[in-house]
Amino acid sequence: MTNDTPKTIQIFLPHGDPRGIRVAEITTRIVQVIEVPRILLPAFLKMPESDQVALYFLFGEAEDGADPKVYIGQTGDLRVRLAKHNKEKEFWERALILISRTNSLTQTHALFLEWCCLQAARKAGRYRDENGNGGSKPHTPAPLEADCLEIYSTGHSLLATLGYPIFDPVAKPPSAVASDELFYCKASGVNGRGMYTEEGFVVLKGSIGRKDNVPSIIGTAGERLRDRLLESGAMRAQGETVVFERDHLFRSPSMAGLSLLGRTCNGWIDWKTKDGRTLDAVKRQTTEPA
Repeated sequence: MTNDTPKTIQIFLPHGDPRGIRVAEITTRIVQVIEVPRILLPAFLKMPESDQVALYFLFGEAEDGADPKVYIGQTGDLRVRLAKHNKEKEFWERALILISRTNSLTQTHALFLEWCCLQAARKAGRYRDENGNGGSKPHTPAPLEADCLEIYSTGHSLLATLGYPIFDPVAKPPSAVASDELFYCKASGVNGRGMYTEEGFVVLKGSIGRKDNVPSIIGTAGERLRDRLLESGAMRAQGETVVFERDHLFRSPSMAGLSLLGRTCNGWIDWKTKDGRTLDAVKRQTTEPA
């Protein structure tokens, strides 16, 4: 089931605060996803929606260079499980809970969805999961599996709408992208490829950068960024170079360029198409009024 069909999504604010608890649903379906800031967990646990079988996601934000974290779970006793995670797990800041408005999810639904979501999240590679295992696929009759896949599709859309595109890769495969949408960062010892996306700039797997930092960024946020990339496994050292092990999203083209060059740069100028046009010329100057 695809997620590219038009749809209407409604977001309800039960306490009136757009930064607080938010309840999202596609108006023609029974699935809801409820976003709960950790500080408001006690308020959610008093809501009737917390008293049913559920699939849940615990999200931890990331700094540039570090992968955001997620824990995916399911439970028939949401109040007890989330209270336990609040006491024992440090990394998360927001919980997103998938439930049925008709209270019709069973434990088999939840187990299948936990397994399905873990596989999809790992394939996308956008978040680092804290589960430690891949879940287990329960025996699921064909009609029930079809229901689960429809629930997954709805959850996919609602999570992304709330700002958690956990099942979407950070970039399309390069083979599916027009040549003028690929950008290159090249210098001595540097051969990087990337894409400018709706979310930022993605350095593509296989890009090669310099291992050493220039003296001017030692002790700065730039050095810490590169250290985090190595610690997280997004980059690995190889001789005098570093190599990107997977596609990685940065907030800006300049941070993406710094990760490869080992120095500060203007990413709008240093990233260029194969024919030498800068990212600035392709993506910013073309938006200026005539």
